[in-house]
Amino acid sequence: MTTPARTRAVDWRVAVSVGVLAVSVFVVGCSSDATPTAQVGGSGETNGADVYAASCASCHGSDLRGTDKGPSHLSIVYEPGHHGDDSFRSAIANGAPQHHWTFGDMAPIEGLSNEQVEAVIAFVRAE
Repeated sequence: MTTPARTRAVDWRVAVSVGVLAVSVFVVGCSSDATPTAQVGGSGETNGADVYAASCASCHGSDLRGTDKGPSHLSIVYEPGHHGDDSFRSAIANGAPQHHWTFGDMAPIEGLSNEQVEAVIAFVRAE
């Protein structure tokens, strides 16, 4: 017995839709684990080390040396001549596509004030 062409087309569309939905759920779940939403946004904390610890260290390491989720901020790639302060600002506000490493895209970090962002940049630059 053969399956009518119309039924095969519907079955194919359903399979593709389910696959796309599954991949979307997986990607959203992974990105939220990889880059947690900042928990310090409302606290007014502006000490760069403290903001970094709360918002960046889970992926970039408490010692700035990276983890299995994100690269080291001590790499030459993050020196001002290669990635200026505006690159940090943009990555924090908008996320960043994977381009130097194989960790995947960075999601935006929500909840940080401009002062907190500047404090994080100053902290990274001082290390």
